Amino acid sequence: MADGKDGAGKSGSGKDGNGKSGSGKGKSGRKGAKGRASKRPGRLPLSVYEAELFRLQAELVALQEWVRSTGARVLVIFEGRDAAGKGSAIKRLTEYLNPRVARIVALPAPTDRQRGEWYFQRYVQHLPAAGEIVLMDRSWYNRAGVEHVMGFCTPAEHKRFMAQCPVFERLLVQDGILMFKYWFSISHAEQERRFKSRLDDPMRQWKLSPMDREAILRWEDYSRAKDDMFMQTDTAESPWYVVEAEDKRRARINMIAHLLSSIDYTEVRTEQVTLPERPKAVNYTRPPRELFRYVPDHASILQKSDEE
Repeated sequence: MADGKDGAGKSGSGKDGNGKSGSGKGKSGRKGAKGRASKRPGRLPLSVYEAELFRLQAELVALQEWVRSTGARVLVIFEGRDAAGKGSAIKRLTEYLNPRVARIVALPAPTDRQRGEWYFQRYVQHLPAAGEIVLMDRSWYNRAGVEHVMGFCTPAEHKRFMAQCPVFERLLVQDGILMFKYWFSISHAEQERRFKSRLDDPMRQWKLSPMDREAILRWEDYSRAKDDMFMQTDTAESPWYVVEAEDKRRARINMIAHLLSSIDYTEVRTEQVTLPERPKAVNYTRPPRELFRYVPDHASILQKSDEE
C-alpha cells in the first residue's frame, strides 16, 4: 500500500499578481479529488509520455511569461517519501524555463546559528518575489518529517511547528502567493527497489545516504508522521495534493498538468525579435590564433578512434 490519505481541497489557492483570485481553470489537467482508484494503472508508454511532457513544458513556458509580466508569485513545495521522484519531476518542470524566473530551492542542514532562529526564518528569504516561481525540493515540512522521526527536534518544537505552520501558510496565501503542496507517494516495495538500483550505479550512488537506510527501517514511523502532518496542515487555504509516483512518468505528467490547471494564467504576447544584418568590420584585425590557449580537441580523438 502507498502511504497516507489522498490530498483534498480546491485547486488554485491564493491570488494572482493582480489581486484576482485563481479560478483553477482547466487548461492542461483535472483538479485533484479525494480518494483514488483501487487499481494502479500500468506504466505510461514512452511515446505518450514524451509527447505530452513536451506539450506541458510549452505551457510551462507560457505560465512563466505570465508570471514574469504580471508580477505573480508562485510557490511549489515538493515533499514525499525518499526516492519518490521529486527531484526528477522538478528537472522536467524547469527544463525549458528561465532560471532567473524559476528558482529551485534545496536547502542543506541548518547551521548552528539557524537552529537558534525562528524555525521559518531561513525559509522566508527564499520565498518568491514578484515575477518569480520558486520550487522547493523539501521545505519547512522537514520538521514534521525527518526531524520529528529522527529526533532532530524536540517534541515541543514539533508541536509548535504544527500549530504555527497553518498560520504561516495562511499569511502567505493572504499576501497573494500562489502556493501548491505536492506529496509524492510510493509503496515501500517500490522505494526499496529504487534504493537497490542505486547501489550499483556509479552515477547515482551519491543519492544514497544513511538517511535512506532509516527510511526503510522507520517506514511506519514516517507514515504516522505524514498522517499527523496532513491532519494538521491540509487546510482549505493551503491543501495537500498527493501524486501517485509508482510510475515516474505518470507522476510527472499528472503533477505538471495539475499545476497548470490550477493557475488562471493567460498567454502573454511578446514583442517579435528580429535579427539585424551584421555590420562589416571596420579597422579591426583579429589577433593570431597562436596567442590564445584553446581547449584540446578531445572530440576529434573520439571521432578518429571510431573511424578506425
